[in-house]
Parts: sequence; structure tokens; C-alpha cells
Amino acid sequence: MDLSFLIHALIPSSNSVALLAGFFAYLAIVGSILPGKLVPGVVLSDSTRLHYRCNGLLSLLLLVGLLWISAKMEFLSPTAIADSGLELLSTTFIFSFLVTLALYFSGCKSRNKGSSLKPHISGNLIDDWWFGIQLNPQFMGIDLKFFFVRAGMMGWLLINLSVLAKSIQDGTLSKSMILFQLFCALYILDYFVHEEYMTSTWDIIAERLGFMLVFGDLVWIPFTFSIQGWWLLRNKVELTTAAAVANCFVFLIGYMVFRGANKQKHDFKKNPKSPIWGKPPKVVGGKLLASGYWGVARHCNYLGDLLLALSFSLPCGTSSPVPYFYPIYLLILLIWRERRDEARCAEKYKDIWLEYRKLVPWRILPYVY
Repeated sequence: MDLSFLIHALIPSSNSVALLAGFFAYLAIVGSILPGKLVPGVVLSDSTRLHYRCNGLLSLLLLVGLLWISAKMEFLSPTAIADSGLELLSTTFIFSFLVTLALYFSGCKSRNKGSSLKPHISGNLIDDWWFGIQLNPQFMGIDLKFFFVRAGMMGWLLINLSVLAKSIQDGTLSKSMILFQLFCALYILDYFVHEEYMTSTWDIIAERLGFMLVFGDLVWIPFTFSIQGWWLLRNKVELTTAAAVANCFVFLIGYMVFRGANKQKHDFKKNPKSPIWGKPPKVVGGKLLASGYWGVARHCNYLGDLLLALSFSLPCGTSSPVPYFYPIYLLILLIWRERRDEARCAEKYKDIWLEYRKLVPWRILPYVY
């Protein structure tokens, strides 16, 4: 791939703009009208709380069904995304940049005093644009933070499915591609089955909406988490049966830890007396859960996430570091985030956090870190 081809491929086209606009329009419409569980968010500092319509699974299944029908009717090529991946990447990046500029300027003009829309202006333009000014900005009644993370997760699956169609079309479908596609699809479907758990995550309850989150949701998640699929399109991997079975075990263990830890935390926030592994929960200072996975490591959900990320890359073998970009990046990110979480928790919980650290000394991986 020469430089001139790469530059040309990165230039947004009317086709890539139409695909992105159609995708966002679909999500905005069906997210507002399809039935779904109405989940209350956490209570904010002004005693208000947002409510989230968790109909992501139904929206995703309907979208995949509509795309399948469109492909059968030859209205839309199933490889449309795979054929214009770089165009879509640049189009989505430009959209992310523009929308965060709009969020910055609208946030600066806001006079709202509520926790969701009150502007937090540091005076540093770069910091305010990067981290955001408002906690939960909305557009036409749509909570943008929840909307963008849903778009990113769905976009990841759509890219993968288009890459799969391209692989079938080119006659390069392999055991490695099937495993990668299966693991990612199960992970994404599970995310939407448990979409309500997202409402109690740090990103939703505490992070303001700026370029960091918008870029992460719309560009980073779908386009970098799918690198393994793109790589497998152009590289043949002979995966042994033993390697495939081992890969499945890594995925299953990662899923068990990741989903189990997040479920325990979510259930604890809803009902602090909810049993953990069949026993009453151990709680430090009446606030911090120290039972189940959260009694093993203070950020054990990160361990599950890392094992899942590794399972997405293992089908690619070990001939190249490129497919391992996602787990390597995630390791660096989660260690940085864990350090930031530790500092925030120490400031928020003070002596309670010190007691919790003594009770649960390991950060992510017991006896290692």
C-alpha cells in the first residue's frame, strides 16, 4: 500500500458520509421508539437521576436483520464497510472532532445549574475539549454519552460482520477468522444483554463527555478492536485443534471473571445485602464490597477484560505483533486507569479505602500485581 493510495483511501466520500449518517439516524430513531427496560441511573449530586432506555439488543438484532434483507435484495453490499474501511475511519474521526467542538461551545454557553448540564470549565481549552465540560449533554432528548457508547459497540460488530463477508467472498475463511468472529460476537451480544450494567460504570456516572470519550466510543472501539479481522483477511494462520481449544478456555475464563465481577458490583449497588457466591457480602465501611471477585483483587474486572482481549488476538497466532495491538493497548490503558481509580477512591473514601486495601492487597492479578 503506497502513500498516495493511503491518502486517497482516507479521504471521506459521499458513500462513507451516507453510511455513517444512516447508522446514527437509525440508532436515534429506534433507540427512542423501540421498547426496552427503563433503568434509573445513579443519583447525582443534586439528587436528580437520569433514566436510560436499554433497548440496545433489540436495536442491534433489528439492524442486523435489516442489513441482511438489504444484502439479499442487493440494495446494500455486505462488504460495503470492509470495502471502504479507511474512508469510514476518517469520516468518523472528523465527525468526532466536530461534535466535540460543538459540545465544547454549547457547554461554555450553558447556564444550567443541574449536575448533568452544569459546565465545568477549567480555563484550559485543550483540557476542557479533551475531557469535556458537561456530564450528560443531550441532543433532541437523546443522552449523547449513552448513545455514543452504544454506537461504538454496534459499529464494532458491523465492521466484523462486513470483514467476515469479505473473507467468504474472497474464499479466505479460516478457523482463526471463525473463532475471532465468534468471540467478538458473543462479547458484544452479552454487552447488550446486560446493557443496564453500563449505567453504573465510571464513564457514565463520572466522566464528562469530551473528545476522549467520543473518540474512544466512535473511533477507537470499532476500528481498533477489529484489527484482528482485517489482519486475518490478508494473512493465513494454521491453527491447531489444541490451540483452538486453549483459546476457547481463555475466552471462557475471561468472560466468567469479567461478567461475574461486573454483575456482583451492579447487584451490590442496587442491593447492598444481595448475597455474593451464596454468602452475605463483606462490606468495608458500609460502602466498599470486599466479597466475591472484589475480595480477590480491587480491579478484578480488568483481569477479565484483559483475558477477553487476549482471546480475540490468539486466533491470529504469534507471527506478528499487529493483531495484539488491542490487548497490549488495553493493558497499558487499564493500568493507567487503575492508578487513576486508586487515587480517586483514596480521596473519596479516605480511611475506608486504606482498610479495603489492607483487606484486598492485590490490584488486578492476585500474587502478581
